[in-house]
Amino acid sequence: MVTVLVVPNPTLVPLSPPPHRPRGGGGRSGGIININHHHHPSYPAALGFSAGKKKQKPLLCSAHSAAEADQDELSPSSPLPSGLQRELLPKHVAVIMDGNSRWAASRGLPASAGHEVGYRSLKDIVTLSCRWGIRALTVFAFSSENWQRPKTEIDFLMMLFENVLKENITHFLREGIRICIIGDLLKLPRSLQKLAQEVEESTKNNSQFDLIVAISYSGRSDIVQACQSIGEKIKQGLLEPTEITESLIAQELETNRITNFNYPDLLIRTSGELRLSNFLLWQSAYTELYFTKVHWPDFREADYIEALSSFQMRQRRFGKRTV
Repeated sequence: MVTVLVVPNPTLVPLSPPPHRPRGGGGRSGGIININHHHHPSYPAALGFSAGKKKQKPLLCSAHSAAEADQDELSPSSPLPSGLQRELLPKHVAVIMDGNSRWAASRGLPASAGHEVGYRSLKDIVTLSCRWGIRALTVFAFSSENWQRPKTEIDFLMMLFENVLKENITHFLREGIRICIIGDLLKLPRSLQKLAQEVEESTKNNSQFDLIVAISYSGRSDIVQACQSIGEKIKQGLLEPTEITESLIAQELETNRITNFNYPDLLIRTSGELRLSNFLLWQSAYTELYFTKVHWPDFREADYIEALSSFQMRQRRFGKRTV
């Protein structure tokens, strides 16, 4: 079934098929979404964020909410898709959600349209990760370098981040999703800083699933601040230089306060770029990398299955030799 979101005087934009398209299933013709150019750059969120519009279904993690949203059961004990083995699944997946702007540009739309549709993909991946028993998901939402983008796009993204947190807070609490925002949060609008702190505080005792969102994040800066913290401890006489170890540095990284699965097992990057772009540099030393040409707004269940299947075929030796 295809859902059509209607706004006044819409432009018809072809989207990819719904999440359950078969693997290797040919072309990417599919649903239609209506987006009004006249609302650019800050048009009322065409995918359901504005007052008076039908809201998007929330980020889901449990069978209870899934039933409410007329979706399949999302219990972590749900059957896996064919070819996936639960014991071989990654515990922690990281995603560089790349290609929103290119997706929009290819359809003659503003970048904001790609970011909104990209949120749909994020919801899908959170839902599937919960259903299949993956315990943590770290997503690269906005890099420290992204502050160089046009102000209209930045303003829209800040608004989008706030709306997503506001709309989902009750669902995070009910579904046991713990939220952590990492990055240089002092650069964010004060309202977003305050909201991020409130959401983190409200969900800190949740334990079913960890969703880590990197905003204004830099992997290099994360390492630098860790070194500065250690240097301050040495200055205060609390630590000797000879006591500095990899483990100590890891303890000072932002990701250390988030989850029991500090290092991602699998990192997925969409949109065809073959680099890490300053994301989780320390944490990804032994992470398996997976690159796909699919733009993030088009990333669906079949694409996620392909990434997980690739991970399951890897031999993770961590420098050891298998006899």
